[in-house]
Amino acid sequence: MSRGEDGLTVTSYAILGLLAIQPWTTYELAQQMRRGLRRFWPRAESRIYEEPKRLVVEGLARSTTEFTGRRSSTTYAITPKGRRRLARWLAEPGAGPQLEFELLLKVWLSEHGTTADVMTNIAAIRMWAEERNAENITFAREYLHTGGPFPERLAQIILVGKFLTDFADMVASWSKWAEEVVGRWPEDPRGAKPHLPTLESIAARE
Repeated sequence: MSRGEDGLTVTSYAILGLLAIQPWTTYELAQQMRRGLRRFWPRAESRIYEEPKRLVVEGLARSTTEFTGRRSSTTYAITPKGRRRLARWLAEPGAGPQLEFELLLKVWLSEHGTTADVMTNIAAIRMWAEERNAENITFAREYLHTGGPFPERLAQIILVGKFLTDFADMVASWSKWAEEVVGRWPEDPRGAKPHLPTLESIAARE
């Protein structure tokens, strides 16, 4: 995980951004990541028990530990220095997306398997897209009816929510097209004919 010149990673800032919303325990941070960040920054969850402590060392967050009997609970909150650092990071353009898609890798290497394998992976891609959009619809209805847990952030949530919904729509649309194309392949993918009209339509774009 690469760190910037200031020693922080994108995950550091993701957690700092959550702390800017309100103080959280690491358990609550993990819940928030599963609810939202995992769909576009899944790495954050694996660092949840280490990164807040680092932010405290950097002076960007502070921690408070409370005891209930023998059980302790540590809550993290952003500091003024942390807010300044977060604001500086937000003002700089970030990097573009890097697609990490095991199912698509299997489609790309499909000549080493069978056409049935390709169809199985394409069907799994379609199912992934349908599941993501079912989740998006559930969230959208929740926000419409209740305003969600952070109604003051609804403008930002809608921006990202539409991107995630449109992306899932695109993946679903591609899977339907791919099923039609691969449905005409022979049993051995090595004998498949390339769908040249698709290549021509991509090449004709300006």
